[in-house]
Amino acid sequence: MDAIDQKILTALQIDSRISMARLSEQVGLSLSACHRRVKLLEANGVISGYTVRLERSALNLEIQVFIEVKLTSARTDDITAFESAIAKMPEILECHLISGEFDYLIRLVAKNTAAYEKLYRNRLSQIPSVSQMKTLLSLSTVKEFRGLYLEP
Repeated sequence: MDAIDQKILTALQIDSRISMARLSEQVGLSLSACHRRVKLLEANGVISGYTVRLERSALNLEIQVFIEVKLTSARTDDITAFESAIAKMPEILECHLISGEFDYLIRLVAKNTAAYEKLYRNRLSQIPSVSQMKTLLSLSTVKEFRGLYLEP
């Protein structure tokens, strides 16, 4: 991957709907060369898909929550049970295996605290391999993910 590929990726992260003609202008390539590079980046798995960012507040998703989760053990069965349960919950935006006192960090959004409490009580706390959860309510977002930083 060279500097032109990085420019292509940065531009696509800013606006994945950009026309190929405009993209080729921005990165200084002919239309066909730019198209070839984008297709190669897709084929090599560098570009794994295209998506749209939604505005939480416009969808009445008022709260963002981070949850630290500790499992009962590090046994394969417990890990598999937890990860399988989490994968079936579309409300969960992200789940990361982490180091430290807790085993996982979850991020989710909900309409309000009542909706989060329902998910917490009825689904998250019912996962058998979970021994402890610690909820962290985000008061505001200082900087939101808008794409990976690619050094020039």
